[in-house]
Amino acid sequence: MLQRVLSATTTLGTAAIVAGVASDFVLYDVDAGQRAVIFDKFRGLQETPVGEGTHFRIPFVQEVRMVDIRSRPRSISSVTGTKDLQMVNISLRVLSRPEESALAKILKTIGSDFDERVLPVIGNEVLKAVVAQHNAEELLSKRAAVSKEIRDALIERAAKYDLILDDVAITHLTFGREFSKAIENKQVAQQEAETQAYVVMKSDQERKAAVIRAEGEAEAAELISKAMAQAGNGLIEVRRIDTAKEVAQLLSRNQNVTFLPGGGKNGDGSNILLNVGK
Repeated sequence: MLQRVLSATTTLGTAAIVAGVASDFVLYDVDAGQRAVIFDKFRGLQETPVGEGTHFRIPFVQEVRMVDIRSRPRSISSVTGTKDLQMVNISLRVLSRPEESALAKILKTIGSDFDERVLPVIGNEVLKAVVAQHNAEELLSKRAAVSKEIRDALIERAAKYDLILDDVAITHLTFGREFSKAIENKQVAQQEAETQAYVVMKSDQERKAAVIRAEGEAEAAELISKAMAQAGNGLIEVRRIDTAKEVAQLLSRNQNVTFLPGGGKNGDGSNILLNVGK
C-alpha cells in the first residue's frame, strides 16, 4: 500500500514538473507598458505586436522579443555656434517612445537600442541647424520661440524613424566667457543709464517746484503790495496783531512765563514777560 502511495506521488510530481517546464516553452507573459514582437523561424518577424497578458507560442519555432513602449527621458547636449559666431552650450530633455504599430520595422531596421542610436544623432543635427539661424541675444530673448522651433524640427525628424516625442524642452543654455562678460557689462551700463535718467528727472522736478514756489511768492507779494496801496499800513497792523496773539497763546501755555502789566497812567506803560525758572 505504501509503495503504491509513493509511486502515485512520484508520478504526480513528475507530471507537475513536466507541465511547468512545458508551460515555460508554450506560454509567455507580456507586462504592462510592454509589447511582444514574435519572431517566427519560418515567416520572420510578425508585423502585429502582441499586447499585455498571457499568450501561447510554438516551442522551438517562435521566439518572443519584448519591447518597452513607455516614454523614457533622455538628455541631449551640444556645443555649437550661433549666427553671430558665439559658442553656446545647450542641452535638451526629450521624452520618447516607439510607435507601437511599427515595432517590427524598428527592430528590423534599427534594433532594440533604437533610442540610443537615433536620438543623439538627430538631436545634435537639429540643435546645430536651429541655433545657427539665431543670434546669441535671440536665444535669450526668444527662448520660447527657439524651443518650439527645436521641438517641431526634432519631432519631424524622429517621425521618420517611427519614434514619438512626447516632450522636448531646453534645460541648459550657457554662453562663452567673453559673451557672458559682455552681457554683464551691458546690464551694468543699462542700470547706470537708468540711474542718470532718474537724477535728471528729479532735478527737473525740483526746478519746476522752485519755479512754481517763486511764482507763488511773487504773486503773494504783488497782492500784499496792492492791499497796502489801497489800505495803507492797516494790513501791516493787522498782521502784527495776529502775530502777537499767536505769541501770547504760545507763552500762556508755558508755566515759567509771568506777565507783568505796565504802570503808566494812561495804559501806555511797557508790559513785561518774565521767564521764571523752577
